[in-house]
This record gives sequence, structure tokens and C-alpha cells, in this order.
Amino acid sequence: MSRAVAGLIFFSIIIVILIVGGIAFYESVWAFPGNFKFFANLPTADLPIGSIPLMVIALVGTGIFATLKLGFPQIRYFIHGIKVTSGVYDNPNDEGDLNHFRALATALSATVGIGNIAGVATAIYYGGPGAMFWMWVTAFFGTTLKYAECSLSLKYREIDKYGFTAGGPMYTIEKGLGTKYRWLAIAFACFAVICSFATGNAIQTFTVSDQIYSEATQLLGTTSFLTIKHTIFSGFDLSVQQVINGIVLAVLVGLVIIGGIRRIGHVTGFLSPFMAVIYVVAGMLVLVANLGEIIPSFSLIFKMAFNPPAQIAGAAGGTFLVLLNTVLWGIKRGLYSNEAGQGSAAIAHSTAKTKWAIREGSVAMLGPFIDTIIICSITGLVIISTGAWKHTEFFVSRIDPNFNGELLNSSLLTSFAFKKGMSWLFNYGDKIVTLSVLLFAISTAISWSFYGDRAANYLFGSRAQLPYKWIYVLFVFIGAIAQLEAVWAFGDAALGFMTFPNLIAIILLSGALKKMTKEYFSIKHEEYKK
Repeated sequence: MSRAVAGLIFFSIIIVILIVGGIAFYESVWAFPGNFKFFANLPTADLPIGSIPLMVIALVGTGIFATLKLGFPQIRYFIHGIKVTSGVYDNPNDEGDLNHFRALATALSATVGIGNIAGVATAIYYGGPGAMFWMWVTAFFGTTLKYAECSLSLKYREIDKYGFTAGGPMYTIEKGLGTKYRWLAIAFACFAVICSFATGNAIQTFTVSDQIYSEATQLLGTTSFLTIKHTIFSGFDLSVQQVINGIVLAVLVGLVIIGGIRRIGHVTGFLSPFMAVIYVVAGMLVLVANLGEIIPSFSLIFKMAFNPPAQIAGAAGGTFLVLLNTVLWGIKRGLYSNEAGQGSAAIAHSTAKTKWAIREGSVAMLGPFIDTIIICSITGLVIISTGAWKHTEFFVSRIDPNFNGELLNSSLLTSFAFKKGMSWLFNYGDKIVTLSVLLFAISTAISWSFYGDRAANYLFGSRAQLPYKWIYVLFVFIGAIAQLEAVWAFGDAALGFMTFPNLIAIILLSGALKKMTKEYFSIKHEEYKK
């Protein structure tokens, strides 16, 4: 059976499941098998270990396994990754599309995005400050997963007749594990296409549109021609402003992605550092102003990571489920933030100009560090140190049910925190978040279009590239007018589905990866000279 036929079958099955199961099915992906009573109460209802989601076990477990087997590469080879990224080993004559820095920038532009602003806020909104700790745990072990998946993707990449690269977990699985695993590679590619429409696209444009709409209502109110919402059908309201947002975003993304990976690399190579600097500097200004709250914020994070306030005081099962909720939200948003283990960033890193797979793997390790350890931590500390975290469902349901402040979720919570935190300097801290959301989301959507494009090319060949891009642009518009819960649920599920094939490949090829690592670091690395 050809890839195209198998891909069509997979897509048909996914669509049928969506029609039959709806959003409820996708929401259950991260709860499985705890969404079944039999498993949820194992071994007892007071200590329901069986309710721990399989996704959490798979991600953290594979990260720990790979870290131990490869000897903690995220510590031993971190400095080497910095040197490679700086370009000292770059040979412009090597095969590939992008140098090490631009490959990292393209991958980072897809990961440093809404997850750092809205994702962190959502984790705290539902899981409390303790969720930050579990995001860090995900990042630490996820660094090894990023090293593994990116090294393998470059090793097993293909170069087409035009000199362009084609790589990613689908090629790793088929070429590294053999054709008998082709079905797994096809499954990954199908889920990558879907994930590109949801996680890498609709969630980004939804957050931008939501942020711009919030700004518009502050200027015009909610009864203006632009901002008044009209009920299209039950549960779905839409304003003219959101439609305009969708059209503008679709045009901006479309203008870039039609140009291919080299144009994408140039745009993201500029946008990624620029947007990160703006956001990080603003966040640091808030933290400097709240210096006395930094240590208490860390204390709160560590305390609530292991002992969050339980809704059912004294009940073991209730306490355990509250803790599990905190862990789950931290890991979910940690994964969404840095995409470690998901396999998407490996597609970008496989374009690097190098003949050494491990060299690019060491570059890839910088991604989770920059993304989660630095940028997500700044967001979380700003929200906690300014007291903005009290405007969350977690605070109201677990700590103070009499709190009468407005509940704020997603980027609106981060905006509130920045506005409050920068009020000592000026009253427009929330506008920095709006600008960051705009730049982050556009760059993420641009990079994810390449991921989906490569997956579609793997399944259906080059003839699928242009149709894919037009559908992708359509989803930019759809995301801008969609609803929060539906967008996040679909994105989380797609992200989870594409993770499993990648984790299986990492485990089965860990022996080969260990051998590659040993061989690479046994040679002398000399700087490139013209």
C-alpha cells in the first residue's frame, strides 16, 4: 500500500472519530486511561494511581530513559551546543538548507510562542503555581528527547533532486526502523498535518485575535459596530473585528509560507530573536520591580508542586487528584511550550547544513532551555509575583472561594500581570504582551506551516504542497474566529497523538543514538576556516 492511500485511510478514520466522538473524545486523550472508572480507581479510590494519564507516563518515562541511557547529554554537551549554534563549525558547503542558527531559530519560532504567554497562564489558571515546577521537569528531561529526535531526523533525512532536505520522525521511523514500521511513520505524518492546523496554527491565531479584540473593546466598548458580537449559532458568537483579524492574519502568513523554507528561515531568523528580546526585557523589568516577591514566588511554586491545597481536605483521593491536576497541567503546557518529544522541531532541525547528525542534536538541546527554563519561567514569575495568579479558577476553587476579582485566563491573565507589574514605569505593560502575542503567533504559524508541508509531502508528494498551504491559510482564518475550549482541546489531542510514534522511535533507536554520540564526541572538533 502506498503512503498516499494509507494516509487517506488514516485521515478518513480521524474525521469519522471527530464526527462521532466530537470534542469530548479529544478532551479525553490526555485523561486516558483515567477516564474509565475501572482504571481510575486502581489500586484504590483513596489512592487512584491508575488515573495518571498514559501520556504523562510516556513522555516523562521516555525522557528519563533516554537521559540515563545517553548519560545526561543535556548537561555534558550543553556548552558544545552553544558553540555550534554560534557558527564556529559552520561549513557552507555542507548539504542542507539552513545554517545551525537559522535551523534553531526556525524551530524556536514554532515553540517560542503562545505557549510561553497563554500556555503558562492556562497552566497556572487550572493547575496553580505548582504547575511551573512540572513544566521545568518536562523541560529538563525533554531536552534529551529533543537531542534524540533531532539527531535521528538529520541522520535519516533525504535530499531531493533540487537539493532540498526532507526529514523528520516519519523518515526516522521508516528508514531507521525499516519498512515494516511504515504504518507508524504514516500515522505520525497524518497527525503532524492535523497538528499543524490546530496546535501550530489555529491556537496561535485564536490568541492573537482574542488579544486584539480585547484591546479593541477597551477603546470602543462592546457595543461598537466592530466589537459587538452576533450569535451565529448556539454557543458561537462572532464580531466584525474578529473577522477582520482573521483576514489580515491569513494574508500575512500566506505571503511568507508560499516562499518555502528559505524564506521562512530568513523571516524567523529575524523575528525570533527580536520578539524574544522584547518580551524578556519587559518581563525582567517587572521582576526587578517585584524583587522582594521572587523568593516567595519560588517558595510557592515548590510548595504547591507537591502539596497543592485540596478541595476535599483530609481525603487522600481528593488530595491525590488535586496533585495530579497540577502535574498534568504543568506537563501538558510544558510539552506545548517546548514540543520536546513531539517530533515537530526535528523537521526544522533536519534542514541544517551539516554532515554530523549529533552536531545538530546538540543545537536542538538549547530549545527547551531558552523556551521553558527562561521565557516560560519569566512569564510564570511575573504572574505569581504580581499577585495576578489570584485571578484564576485554581485560586477561587482551592484557596479563597470568596474572591470577587475577575477571572482571567490565557493571554489576558499575562496581560493583566504585565500591566500591573509595569505600572511603576508606565500604564501600557499589557500592550507589550499584545505585541509579543502578535509576533510570537505569526512566527509560530509560519514555522508550523513548514512542518505540515513536509508531512504532507511525505504522504502525497510535491503535488500536495500548494493545496496544503491554501488549506493552512484557511485555518489561520478559522482559528481567529473560533472558541477557546474547542481550539485548545483539538490542539492538545493532535499534539498527543503525534507524540507516541516519535517516542517509540526514540526508544527503539536509542542504542544506535548512543553509538552515534560516542563516535561524534570521540573526534576532535575544529573550527571551520575558509
